[in-house]
Amino acid sequence: MFDFEEQPRDPPWRDLCALSTKQKLEETLCSGSLWNKAFVIACVIAVSLDPLFFYIPIINEEEKCLGIDKELKTIALILRSLTDVMFIVHIIYHICKAILAAGKEYKRENTELGLDWDCSKVPIDEIIPFAKLVAWKLAWLPTLTSLLAVLPMPQLLVVLVFYKMRGHGYLEHRKILNVLLFTQYLPRIYQIYLSSQKLRQTAEIWAKAVFNFFLYILASHVIGAFWYFFSIQRETSCWHRACDKNSTDPIRCISTLWCDSKITTARNATFLNQFCTVIVEANTTAPFDYGMFLDSLKNGITGDIHFATKLSYCFWWGLRNLSNFGTNLQASTYVWETCFAVFISIIGLLLFLYLIGNLQTFMSMETQRWEEIRKKIQLKEKDIEGWMDRYELPNDIKKEIRRNIKQKLEENKDADLENLFSILPTYTKTCLKRFLCMKILRKVPKLERMDGKALKMMCDYLKPVMYDESTVVFQMGDPLHSILFITEGTILTYKTTCNDSHHGAAENVTSGISASPLLGNLDKGDFYGAEELIKWASQTEVNLAEVPLSTLNVKCDSKVEGFALTAKDLIRVASECEYCWKLGINNNIRVAGRNQTTANARNVQQKPGVTPQY
Repeated sequence: MFDFEEQPRDPPWRDLCALSTKQKLEETLCSGSLWNKAFVIACVIAVSLDPLFFYIPIINEEEKCLGIDKELKTIALILRSLTDVMFIVHIIYHICKAILAAGKEYKRENTELGLDWDCSKVPIDEIIPFAKLVAWKLAWLPTLTSLLAVLPMPQLLVVLVFYKMRGHGYLEHRKILNVLLFTQYLPRIYQIYLSSQKLRQTAEIWAKAVFNFFLYILASHVIGAFWYFFSIQRETSCWHRACDKNSTDPIRCISTLWCDSKITTARNATFLNQFCTVIVEANTTAPFDYGMFLDSLKNGITGDIHFATKLSYCFWWGLRNLSNFGTNLQASTYVWETCFAVFISIIGLLLFLYLIGNLQTFMSMETQRWEEIRKKIQLKEKDIEGWMDRYELPNDIKKEIRRNIKQKLEENKDADLENLFSILPTYTKTCLKRFLCMKILRKVPKLERMDGKALKMMCDYLKPVMYDESTVVFQMGDPLHSILFITEGTILTYKTTCNDSHHGAAENVTSGISASPLLGNLDKGDFYGAEELIKWASQTEVNLAEVPLSTLNVKCDSKVEGFALTAKDLIRVASECEYCWKLGINNNIRVAGRNQTTANARNVQQKPGVTPQY
């Protein structure tokens, strides 16, 4: 019924993989799924950290000058550098992946290369063709977007360029800077999109919903940071206009608008307060229309206040206006401010539709998935229950198997329930193998006196097998590489009459003619090859090339389920439990010898006139 896996699971106390620690670490780090998840997280963190640069400029309302938050500047630069490392590693990852793929193709085309060949051994005259092959294998789109994403745009534009833009060209230069700041987000957002597409194929439903909701929160954070940065620019724009139109010395007036300026004698805070005030009386027209940025300036958010207060307020502003699609924004007639308001409305609407649409899709998919799981369990429940009853499994193991089946179907609704052992965890497999095979192992004469530790280890090394009807499991004269323990079905054992046993057995199987003479059959609870292999494994020196030969042909009379213990694993058990193994074998030999002596004495006593000799 169940198509059992062909390879055994290693016992719990052994390393589950024969690879070295270095190899396992390399495989883990090169895992596409793991790397993709890590890179998605890195992209999200990078987009979350970039807005910190927008909070670096601060306004000193008393001096009416533009300053800088030096502590935040240092923190933002360090964090941005750390995230850039991830993008650089991502670029290297794609290049190395392309080199490995090119190396495999190059090796496939040049069959004379040895097994130890690697890409570092490419001949000098073949370097250019090999480089072209690497370029052909390289994933250019993610590599280029990573290159664009790692460009230090915020560091240069906000930390350096923004504070160098002084004089009459400030307003025009500022527009170019804002466009560049917007565009620097595009490659990072695109990286999130590319990686999240792969993530959605493997992540669970709740993880997808949380990820989409987090994108909404992230957008609010970014919009709030832009709003703060534009508020700073809007007030400095008012200062520039005031100096141009109302100052007797505009150039000297503009040069004092930076707090680090050495010229402070011409700074006139009263003059700027008059033309750039944010507090006006009712029914009075403000000298300068700040539009949607008035709220931040009134509440002193652009000043040198606690950063947590500043960040939370700007985040709330972004979330509120994204949620209501910017309907409450009171923008001025300034064109770029209106564009920003339109952008907020469009982004809010798109994110809302995207979030709600995905949530509906996920809910529908989840409902459909649970329905498919329920139907699949109902369909297979009778077969699974029949299988468990047939083996007379205890209730605790039955309960554990049912729970594991349900859990596996929740993880993957297309899980193969025909292959039951493939979906059970190691612990459950161990319990099941010990329950099914411990009694059969005790039937083996040479294992009757064996210690329980060795028997348990033998059970843990067993691998489940299944054979169709008429399958020849062992042929007479072939090496006996494993012991077969039968848990379901019937097996015929016979010898061939042909001198060439291997050839005769093959002819009998292919022609469908039963070989003769028939010696017997093996049923549920029986075994084959145990005595020969145990005797062989108990020798002082054991060689895998000298395993015993099968003395019979073994052919399935029906569908057979069972477990196999390979000769290699039997040697491992004998070596790892050497003391217990030798003690059990010797005890069995002594008991067998004592029984034989007693039987001989009885036979002698039954003969008249004969005195037994001891």
